[in-house]
Amino acid sequence: MHRGLSPFVLLCAIVAQACSEISTEPRGPAPAGTVTIGMASQLAFVTQALKGAVANTVISPPVRVLLRDSLGNTVAGATDSVTVVLATNPSGAILLGKVTVAAVDGVATFADLQVDRPGMAYTLAATTPSLDSATSAPFDVHVTFRSVEAGYVHSCGVTVSGAAYCWGDNSMGQLGDGAPASPWYRSSPAPVGGGLGGLGGLQFTMISAGVWHTCGVTTSGGAYCWGDNLFGQLGDGTTEGRATPTPVAGGLRFLRLSAGSRHTCGITTSGAAYCWGDNQNAQLGDGTTDRRVTPVPVKGGFTFTTLSAGHGHTCGVMPSGVALCWGDNSSGQLGGGTALDRVAYRPYPGPVVHVRGFTSVSAGNVHTCGVTTRGEAYCWGYNVWGQLGDGTTIQRSVPVRVAGRLRFTGVDAGSYFSCGVASGGQAYCWGENVDGELGDGTTVARTSPTLVAQPVAFATMRAGWYHVCALNADTGAYCWGYNGHGQLGEGSTNPRYAPAVVVQ
Repeated sequence: MHRGLSPFVLLCAIVAQACSEISTEPRGPAPAGTVTIGMASQLAFVTQALKGAVANTVISPPVRVLLRDSLGNTVAGATDSVTVVLATNPSGAILLGKVTVAAVDGVATFADLQVDRPGMAYTLAATTPSLDSATSAPFDVHVTFRSVEAGYVHSCGVTVSGAAYCWGDNSMGQLGDGAPASPWYRSSPAPVGGGLGGLGGLQFTMISAGVWHTCGVTTSGGAYCWGDNLFGQLGDGTTEGRATPTPVAGGLRFLRLSAGSRHTCGITTSGAAYCWGDNQNAQLGDGTTDRRVTPVPVKGGFTFTTLSAGHGHTCGVMPSGVALCWGDNSSGQLGGGTALDRVAYRPYPGPVVHVRGFTSVSAGNVHTCGVTTRGEAYCWGYNVWGQLGDGTTIQRSVPVRVAGRLRFTGVDAGSYFSCGVASGGQAYCWGENVDGELGDGTTVARTSPTLVAQPVAFATMRAGWYHVCALNADTGAYCWGYNGHGQLGEGSTNPRYAPAVVVQ
């Protein structure tokens, strides 16, 4: 052996070619995309596939998981079965699609994954029985609402794709998600069981949130309701509650539905009005006080353009602009004037006096509001909280002009307060404010319109019992007020005294 030379160097001298192929430098991972033949030991997500997800829509491009060796190289020929699940799941979402697939040449491709509801910072976890798991980068899932509605302690909306979502109290199944072990409330939007990606593939044009039930109209004009049905307010011929959309009996085709406290009314494609459910105050307008579990025509054969079901009364507008109301009149909410002051209820439609040219009316708890073709807002009925907006707390049996001479595109009557959107998109509310439902940052009641502390202009606004939801065409849905059941949809049960963004 030569003095001072190691056996390795001597070997290199003897086998020069072999030595030239051996490096004494440590090796690092191969460049990205390198494929090797060996044993897989770890998983890795192709993270760019998780950007811009839309709820109930296939994630595109598809989610891909790589099987890699210890140096980070994709292993050619690896065919392990890989399963993905939602690891971080802030909204209690369901991952739809084929969640277990076999890898092809070290790549597992999930071609039809969908997340069924909106949420922020979801993550996916990929696992196999024998390899180290991997977690994806956080990603958001969105929906775009075209309408929102506020009920008693729940809210709902319809997306641009026709999917229906609801959030808030679910003790009577009014969210319509149909889950067998559904929680009693959800603080962010959950898909209605008949919505896109859900049972039946129903697409909705509108939705209406009542007290303990919800109703909607599909693109074919079909009427569906779900939730509490003690009074027959679902209109399916029974008094059984439903946790998913159930068709209203009779096969009628509707343009709109309005869910009241314990009754429901709708306008058919011909403009005829039908109602069903509780009728103890004659709010169905069929001339009786008999409860109905299927739709019955409103007496008089009138044609309506809009209809609104309140607590114990109902109102609508005819093409002529004349507003008609029927049902409970205990506080003058039918607007019939002194001739009706001593009448507890009216079982058929009668005119609202003194004002013509209405474009819409909204029946609240025990008061009513409407907007005329000139944008003037009028309210009548109970006024102990100033919900008529005329600067007083005096009850009125005829319409009074809302103070401020504002011009409105729409006004909505809640329980003991009212809200409206002015022609410039400014939002105003007035009346009770115990839970911050006026949205002005306080809990002080107002007897005339007060500006909502809105971050953006609103196109529409819906007043529930103790909360409000509104919509901006660009930035989406906002809600504020009482939130003890998660009805604001912003992910908590904390009250909000100004508009808060719904998870979307």
